[in-house]
Amino acid sequence: MIAVEQWSPTDGLSLEPNALAAAKEIDRNLALTAGPGAGKTEMLAQRAEFLLRTGMCRYPKRILAISFKVDASQNLKARVRKRCVPELAARFDSHTFHAFAKRIIDRFRLALTGKDALDPDYAVGPRRVHKRSITFNDMVPLAVEIVESSYIARNAIKQTYSHVFLDEFQDCTGVQYQLIKACFQGTSARLTAVGDTKQRIMGWAGALEGIFETYAEDFDALPLNLYQNFRSEPRLRRMQNAMVRVMDPPAALDDDDLPGDGGEVDVLRFENDDDEANALADAVRGWIECDDVDSSEIAVLVSKQQNLYCRKLRAALEARGVPFRDEDENQNLASEPVANLIVDFLLVAAGQRQPAPYRRLLDLVVFGRGLDPEREYQTRSRWDRFVAVVRQRIAIGETDLADLDDLQTIVNELLDIVGRDAVVGLSPAYAQGDFLQLQIEATTGRAQVLISGGGDAAVALASFSGDRAVRIMSIHKSKGLEFDTVVVLGVEKQTFWSDPDAERSAFFVGISRAKRRLYLTVCDSRERPDGADRWQIARTEHDEFVGYAIPYL
Repeated sequence: MIAVEQWSPTDGLSLEPNALAAAKEIDRNLALTAGPGAGKTEMLAQRAEFLLRTGMCRYPKRILAISFKVDASQNLKARVRKRCVPELAARFDSHTFHAFAKRIIDRFRLALTGKDALDPDYAVGPRRVHKRSITFNDMVPLAVEIVESSYIARNAIKQTYSHVFLDEFQDCTGVQYQLIKACFQGTSARLTAVGDTKQRIMGWAGALEGIFETYAEDFDALPLNLYQNFRSEPRLRRMQNAMVRVMDPPAALDDDDLPGDGGEVDVLRFENDDDEANALADAVRGWIECDDVDSSEIAVLVSKQQNLYCRKLRAALEARGVPFRDEDENQNLASEPVANLIVDFLLVAAGQRQPAPYRRLLDLVVFGRGLDPEREYQTRSRWDRFVAVVRQRIAIGETDLADLDDLQTIVNELLDIVGRDAVVGLSPAYAQGDFLQLQIEATTGRAQVLISGGGDAAVALASFSGDRAVRIMSIHKSKGLEFDTVVVLGVEKQTFWSDPDAERSAFFVGISRAKRRLYLTVCDSRERPDGADRWQIARTEHDEFVGYAIPYL
């Protein structure tokens, strides 16, 4: 333990003044808005280390971090473990909203009565069954009901947490914010809400308009802004800054404050989408083979109608033997969390060294569950034994991954040890009908086909896992990710015509994923695919979104 004035960011990291002030704030709630690449997650990890190491979060109090995605929750937990000694890191709980809500339900289930009463062995399933089952979407509302009606629950939460982190807060929905207020408004807990209002692209899912202003008023929070983008090269940062001038003028910097010529921005113009697909496929192959860019560091982003826009590009990449992972959640298994869970395990079980899949599995199965140190140790030991047994069975030929029956047996064993509730919690869709089982079966079948093709199983599964594949995804799915090279496909009126303000925010998210190179593609004409309701390609030199890039070519 050290005194507050002795603390400095770990690992020799430098934080900009506002980030450092946020990390060390002890008296106020915070409303921290930050642009892409500004180090929001790192600031939260450093703040956790500051609070724990200086005793501002005094034992036995804990810190609660709430995120919107499982991977974001696990990432923050991993960063805190890296910064803190185990005894301190064990007092940091990182959950998604639904995971936090379920913990409340499990602990204070008896507060639910009448139609909401639940049996001790209730399940999370596809439909609501009185006392026996709730759906994924029931979790947060039921947690709100418990906290608002039970003094015991409210007091227990109050006594547990001295500090609360709210990540990607711009996407908070009404019922999620209601849970935050029920748990922490009027208590001594210090809240830190972090997000980027320029990346608010979850309005379709119920994200509240003006949530930062509402929160700042309700919790008397101090507003702070982070401006520095530590991800992108200077030329790309200046382009992003041009958009900030339109979306949030006070937050924009002078270009003189963003010196340097590093980075590349270009608009690639084509007569038609056949030329576009072939040229991009050749370029991608060149970046991988000649520029030595890892294929997983290349992303192709589409604003909407991903399946319609990317058909020809996918065919061109396949013709050139370029591995790619299509993230279209309606068309490809690669976007499914349960598919990633299964394939990550197969990679670990069959491959010699798979650090990225191994880390993701540990975060999901062990560290992302908010267990106390003893249970975390027991869970880790049980998991390690399971992995070792499966590896041994494969090594001695007792289990053949190319055999569908053997593969199904391994997958079922994996899902049993992870637990159904944890698997259902990976996606809201998994609580509906037989969707989860269909994804499990499809993943198992696809993995068997890849492995039975001959060669090394790890190599065969690599493109599925995305660790060694070009990523094709919607801008919405790219949020929170970053890549060396980004292509934003089809920056035309057809793609950005419906709602300029919303599309501008989505476009900003897309261009800010790039660290070094950004390319925008534009076609004079595109073939109208089946299923396209409207098709009005009309390229001009003055299209708004292309225009942002012109000064930086």
